[in-house]
Amino acid sequence: MSEYASTHAADPDQIPRFAVFGSPIAHSRSPLIHRRFGEESGIALNYTAVECRAGELDAALAKFVHAGGRGANITMPHKFDALAACAAVSDRARRAGVVNTLRRDGDAWFGDNTDGSGLINDIAERHRIDLRSRRVLILGAGGAAQGVLPAVFDSGVDSIVICNRTPDRADRLADLIGEPTRVRTVYWDDLRDAGMFDLIINATSAGHGQGMMDLPFSLAGRRTVAYDLSYGTAALAFLAWARAAHCEHALDGLGMLVEQAADSFEVWHGIRPDTEAVYRELRAGA
Repeated sequence: MSEYASTHAADPDQIPRFAVFGSPIAHSRSPLIHRRFGEESGIALNYTAVECRAGELDAALAKFVHAGGRGANITMPHKFDALAACAAVSDRARRAGVVNTLRRDGDAWFGDNTDGSGLINDIAERHRIDLRSRRVLILGAGGAAQGVLPAVFDSGVDSIVICNRTPDRADRLADLIGEPTRVRTVYWDDLRDAGMFDLIINATSAGHGQGMMDLPFSLAGRRTVAYDLSYGTAALAFLAWARAAHCEHALDGLGMLVEQAADSFEVWHGIRPDTEAVYRELRAGA
């Protein structure tokens, strides 16, 4: 059990502080998730959501540390800035080039990235989908795509195609892996000729809102897994396309959210909580 488990529980001022930083952030379910993990593990913690606009992360983190902050989750638009704030990072954060988890070690931040492991755990463990030898399409080349790319590459997939409306960003993301025979890019306008994929990951915000994303149905087959890294209303348009395209699975990122949170919890406390109960709770309220 963590050193924080019971000794500090009686004094609110001594309870370790954790938070998620992003913008917008009011909708975040991370406070609920970590509260449930703390209850399950017997660990007292104070976890809040902090609205933090682009360019303000360093100042917000300094204020957080002054108030007793011990660890943080980082979401958009700060994942690149979080990397720069770290004195040391994990191997998976170094490979991804973005950070979504911060842990205060002495007077400095240690950075990690649990997005990729969260995605793979949700697909492979929760949904029991074998990713080996699959042909993958990633839509988008921002921080969300970058955070999961190394883990997807390492999961045994056959190849990855990255598509972004700004081709230069897609090329830079592909170069991050450095395997041109297995990771390449395609222009958005050329998707109709890109062939069929076994896994399509939506890492863009293009589908947020109602309606259906404008994607060719030729991308999908009956074996295709369509996965949106977002959840809730933000994933509706892509999932509507996936169902219309008759994909075998149309999944949102709620499970990934819970799994990456569990990995972050382990980075902070040395314990990885069971995720199924909180996942079912969130799904029931979705």
